[in-house]
Amino acid sequence: MKTIKFLFLLVFFCISSRFGLGQKSQFITQSENTIHYRVFGEGIPILIINGGPGMNSDGFAGLAETLGKSYKTIIYDQRGTGKSKLNRVNSETISSELMAKDIETIRNELDLEEWLILGHSFGGILASYYTTKYPERVSGLILSSSGGLDLELFSSLNITARLTPLQRDSLNYWTRQIQNGDTTYYASLQRGKYLAPAYLNDKSFIPSVAERLTQGNSTINSLVYQNMRRINYDVSADLKTFSKPVLIMQGKHDIIPIAVSKKAHSIFKNSKLVVLPNSSHYGWLEDPKMYFSNIDSLINLINKS
Repeated sequence: MKTIKFLFLLVFFCISSRFGLGQKSQFITQSENTIHYRVFGEGIPILIINGGPGMNSDGFAGLAETLGKSYKTIIYDQRGTGKSKLNRVNSETISSELMAKDIETIRNELDLEEWLILGHSFGGILASYYTTKYPERVSGLILSSSGGLDLELFSSLNITARLTPLQRDSLNYWTRQIQNGDTTYYASLQRGKYLAPAYLNDKSFIPSVAERLTQGNSTINSLVYQNMRRINYDVSADLKTFSKPVLIMQGKHDIIPIAVSKKAHSIFKNSKLVVLPNSSHYGWLEDPKMYFSNIDSLINLINKS
């Protein structure tokens, strides 16, 4: 149940009717690992790290396309997901350390001195971890409804608390069906349909979120979660010395408690906390003007520094 809870919390759903419209789609081939990434636009480089873990980057094409109108925006499939392939998927090939190295491999491939990192949900966790390993390569950090700088969140989260009794019962039914061997797309979509409202303030996005929920890799999700427990993920102390600009954005109605963002805000010495009044877990969807204007302001600040 802890693994399912982790997947449900950290999965990221960027809604786009036009997946995969990157200006450039590339592959980096290593001995056992192939990394797939896409580039949108030109200008200041921004890497978007999707949530999950175990989710591909298809759902980020819309967000990347929007930011790509003004900046050079990169999305990628985390190791073993989407078009990024691993010869072996186990505890030796799935770890926070290796996932951070994949990010650094992409930066080297693109010949970028540094870049702005935007991490949403689980992507915020991975972005924070990458920043502790390669702080000199991070020009700034955006934590969008991030899971936090440690594991404290996972001891108290109640994802289904906001669901109606009918939604909760239906979600439990379809979860049991899948656990009992129903691997059909229909079963996954039904589970997604009843879980999606937990993440949304604007219920018009439920169909798209439900579709995204069918795309998770539970094996990779479990391996990442196990690794975080094994290393006792906590980057708070390391990030106290990070002095570059940090933007922390979270929806007022998010399932993630605002205390998680406030704690991160207290750790970073040069951070700004923005609470999006109309949003739950998806600020770029439910508060787009405020979400993107704050990103623009952060980039202007970086340019002046």
